[in-house]
Amino acid sequence: MADIRVLIVDDEPLARRGIRQLLEEHPVFEVAGEARNGREALRLMDTLAPDLVFLDIQMPGLDGFGVVRSYGAERMPAVVFVTAYDEFAVRAFEAQALDYLVKPVSEARFRTTLTRVRERLRVADALALASRLTALLGLQPADLGTTDRRAGAHRIAVPTESGELLLDPGEIEWIEAEDYYAGVHSAGRHYRVREALATLESRLDRKLFVRVHRSAIVRLDQIRELRQAAAGGGSEVLLRDGTRLPVSRRRQSELREMLKESTGRRPA
Repeated sequence: MADIRVLIVDDEPLARRGIRQLLEEHPVFEVAGEARNGREALRLMDTLAPDLVFLDIQMPGLDGFGVVRSYGAERMPAVVFVTAYDEFAVRAFEAQALDYLVKPVSEARFRTTLTRVRERLRVADALALASRLTALLGLQPADLGTTDRRAGAHRIAVPTESGELLLDPGEIEWIEAEDYYAGVHSAGRHYRVREALATLESRLDRKLFVRVHRSAIVRLDQIRELRQAAAGGGSEVLLRDGTRLPVSRRRQSELREMLKESTGRRPA
């Protein structure tokens, strides 16, 4: 991988200097520029084309979230939000940030972030290369196999001890909310992803996955039974692995209809 070009955006000179000094220990990261406010960040992203932006959330005028809205989330390079308050964590992940750092930033936490950045950009490079090769060979997307294999954007990257594992939707059984994380369950294993449940839900096929509760998403074909809960008079789903999950009252009708459509019969 070529050097990763970085733009540092913060209205505080000491904060910008701190990020720059932390990056000095990691020569693959090249500081392409610094911005003192959101408007300057917008201009420099166009002129410098950075691969990664360390973006302060609290800035006068145009704040970090405003920068993403103005530039366009689909155009943004990889983003690591920097904040003095971890209360912004959920909003950061809803804005599809790669990570977020709370000031003052420790060296250990910074190294973890850079590892995540390298892995995510390496995956992006691989997908971009595959796209260029496909164009070179004159292949149409339909020639490349099933929808799940083609749609790399719909795969979920989960952290492992050796890096990141890309899970196809068909490998994901269910997902639960865990504070600022999401717990992804696949083949008897549990992975913690630093993303909001709502963000993951937006990337999954709504014909295959259903939100059964505000804290849980389930793949439809993993549901063995929809039944009355043992206590409280509500409903619950029993999954193929034996997991029982509550179904919120407002989602019961939607779930019944989806199960009916997927099986051709009304569930018991």
